Amino acid sequence: MKQQFSSKTLVTLFCGAALTFNVLAQNSQSTVIVSGSRFEENLNEVPANVQVITREEISESTSTNIPDILSQIGGLNIRNTAGGQLNLGATIDMGGYGPTAKDTTLVLVDGQRINPIDSSNISWESIPLDSINRIEILRGGASVQYGNGALGGVINIITNGGKSNLNQVSTSYGSFNTLVNNAIFRNTIEQTTLQLSANTSNTNGWRQNSAANAYSFDAKVIQSLGGKDNVYADLFYSYSNQQMPGGTLGQVGQGNPQLAKFNNIGSGNTANNTGLRVGLAKELSSMFQLEVDGFYSNKTTFFNQPYYSTAASGVGSYPTISPSFTNYDGWQANFSPRIKGNFGSLGTSIVGYEFNKANQSSASTYSAIMNQVAPSQGAVVSPLASSTNASLYNQSIYFIGKLPVTRSIDLDGGYRYQTQSASANGVSIWSGTTNPNPNQTYSANAGDVAFNFKYREGQRVYVKWNQSYRFPNVDEFWGWSSAGGSPQFGGILKPQTAQTYELGGNWQLPQANITASIFTSVSQNEILYNPATYNNSNSPYEINRNGANLNLLSAITSKLSIGGGGTIQNAFYANGPYQNQAIAQVPNLLLNARATYVLSSNWSLGGVVNYVSNQHYDAAPSSYNSLTVMPSYTVADVYANYKTGNWETRLTVKNVGNAQYATYGGYGYVQLPNNSSGNSYYYYANDPRSVYVSAKYTF
Repeated sequence: MKQQFSSKTLVTLFCGAALTFNVLAQNSQSTVIVSGSRFEENLNEVPANVQVITREEISESTSTNIPDILSQIGGLNIRNTAGGQLNLGATIDMGGYGPTAKDTTLVLVDGQRINPIDSSNISWESIPLDSINRIEILRGGASVQYGNGALGGVINIITNGGKSNLNQVSTSYGSFNTLVNNAIFRNTIEQTTLQLSANTSNTNGWRQNSAANAYSFDAKVIQSLGGKDNVYADLFYSYSNQQMPGGTLGQVGQGNPQLAKFNNIGSGNTANNTGLRVGLAKELSSMFQLEVDGFYSNKTTFFNQPYYSTAASGVGSYPTISPSFTNYDGWQANFSPRIKGNFGSLGTSIVGYEFNKANQSSASTYSAIMNQVAPSQGAVVSPLASSTNASLYNQSIYFIGKLPVTRSIDLDGGYRYQTQSASANGVSIWSGTTNPNPNQTYSANAGDVAFNFKYREGQRVYVKWNQSYRFPNVDEFWGWSSAGGSPQFGGILKPQTAQTYELGGNWQLPQANITASIFTSVSQNEILYNPATYNNSNSPYEINRNGANLNLLSAITSKLSIGGGGTIQNAFYANGPYQNQAIAQVPNLLLNARATYVLSSNWSLGGVVNYVSNQHYDAAPSSYNSLTVMPSYTVADVYANYKTGNWETRLTVKNVGNAQYATYGGYGYVQLPNNSSGNSYYYYANDPRSVYVSAKYTF
């Protein structure tokens, strides 16, 4: 693989950053977060591995979208099957969950979940970049606090920037005709703060059939009620239109990665996402504090694949029967009140309740060509039509407590009990109506216990046990017919659980801040796709995950600031026929190093380097031993920044070494150009070197 930066060079950079502790960094004592208990509290009081990415760090980065920020500053593993500079549909893997990472990382906006109930991607574009005040990354399970889906970690995007006025616009233009515009207007009049933010993003894409555009708008009103009391309403809307180039056949580096897969030419999806978030914080007395929040969101997606309307799709001895158009429509509503009690020397406690209801449906339309060839293969529905519908009803109660054991040691713990009632029905073109009224109710428990030892101001060590869980997504109730692209009902699956032991800490040294942790976990009933049956199922085998994480933020001199971090991880089957075999798409080593150097009051330089080690292609476990692995890659971005008055301009070079790499690849049964099928490697190539010029003006 062609790349200009070697892994040895990056390891050297990382070690140099990690050993520099004698300079000033952010003060963890004054850092306020909400990811630990859902109420604002000092970072030093939270027995968890939490990294806070500030608005200043975001503005000093080379990133123009949230997944880039999480990769370049947070050091997280990012995968994307569409590529492109906008990073639409990117998946974040926290904890080494591989192919199911999207479903085990919980993403929040101001403490409220934005994960869809199906397996579609997070709508990162729904959050204008300029609306973000900070991003909190909590590594490890957090189902006690947040319930379903918080197995690998939590990303909490905070958009409440306080009462300070901020009026700013920015634009960026560069390679592949990519144009990104951002704006934020925040003003406070007496006790009312109005914040309006918007984003527009457009690109032609480097690959064939990879153009994309996205638009988002967010309007937030915060009304202070005196003291810590406030109420807010947040209205959001986003639109995205993304072409889908598909994978390149062969191993990474083979073939022409710039070309779209033959049956993906012209394909793409359009999504509209709208909703409302509301919240209330009220101090009931000197001892009790109430918080209530809720949201409603509705998302519609239209997916089209014109190839299956052409004559070429109907040739061959066994053509794949697939829809040309599919509509997805889903909504969900959430309501969560909680009360925090402060009992002085006896500690604090939180009692909460959460209610969630959601529905997701899909309807697929097949072309005339598909209607001609499908009956000969056994289709029983004519004209062809397939559909699915699922409804979820969730309730949970939880308790979180903190008990001071000594002046410097706290005992933290919590428990959550959640039930989910699911119903599903659908129509398959091969069997007609399937399971017209299946209903199933499952429950799951979460718990954690931790000792937090604050042995010195700004320094702490914690030890923690945690159990977290996730319920299946609604489309994991269905698999795929072996005859082609029609869903078949596979059953409502049990929730997946994982127990984790963790040791970590945060050290505010005289002039540096370090966060680190080590962990080991074991999961049961892991929800995985089985290529042999074309269905999702609960794995009968346990899966172990072990790892360690380090993050450093420091300022070497008044002019030079550095950051760095790394993750070592291992995920493998603990028992069964694949015992000790690695989980696909889990690199064993992630390294990150970044630096900013101020040349003068006007000029500054910066850069970031990410290294991802090799990993297994996504494939059936029985295939691993005979397959090669995806190669490691190193990607670096650099920039030069100029400020004068209210203006700021920047020149950015992304992937400066022009690395040819892929963040996702697989091996399996694929459709070939002559409309035959067979097993093959495939991968999704990322963009080569690109150059951007941006400008920002603050009113």
